[in-house]
Amino acid sequence: MKQYIYLAILLIVSTSLVYSQRKKDIYTVAGYGEGNSGTTLNVHFEKGRRHNHPLMAIWLADEKGNYIQTLYVAESIGKGNFRRVDRSTGKWQSGEIQRPATLPYWGHQRGVQNEFGNFLPSPKQPVVDAYTGATPPGSFDYQLTTEKKLDGIYQVFMEINQSWDWNEHWYNDKFPNDKEYKTSSQPAVIYRATIDTRSGNRQAELTPIGRSHHSGKDGMLYTDLNTLTTALEIVKRCTVSF
Repeated sequence: MKQYIYLAILLIVSTSLVYSQRKKDIYTVAGYGEGNSGTTLNVHFEKGRRHNHPLMAIWLADEKGNYIQTLYVAESIGKGNFRRVDRSTGKWQSGEIQRPATLPYWGHQRGVQNEFGNFLPSPKQPVVDAYTGATPPGSFDYQLTTEKKLDGIYQVFMEINQSWDWNEHWYNDKFPNDKEYKTSSQPAVIYRATIDTRSGNRQAELTPIGRSHHSGKDGMLYTDLNTLTTALEIVKRCTVSF
């Protein structure tokens, strides 16, 4: 009888452990641009071992890389309002803030200058709700629908940034008078995939092609990635299919 009891307990514990593990592996599933009548792109994102609540934007460009539209951006960036802001009161609370170093390449590609003189959205000039959402805590599957039907060759970009991600090259005092740099540390990494809606190959992998300016002072693509370490381990794998 005792053997059966022990076996039952072991089965319950094992089942609980498996369920707990599965919960950790659950992907966030969401759709953006759902009211559009264009093409739905499926983005499958697997978090890397250095993933720790990064911010990101995903957008569509033409064959030559010219910006067409935003497909997704983290809500805090898209609305210019962060849930956790140091208001110099000894507490963290939500509030309006601009962080130009976060996703500068996307911001400059989008090309909308706000009342503060930078190219990030603000509470007065936000990205519409259809393309903004909470930052996923881990891996995710997104269905991103374009405004217009796609026909031909396009590029899908992703920019991702993780605050206070220092390394030997991008250290805290590297630019002591640059407060924006201190919010970013290692610059944002830019990924790109090319898709052709007329071909039989319906999936492409996003690969890193460069980084942004370390404090967001310009919208250039810097192709030197040799100084980045953990920033390249935020993403394990990311693909786009249609």
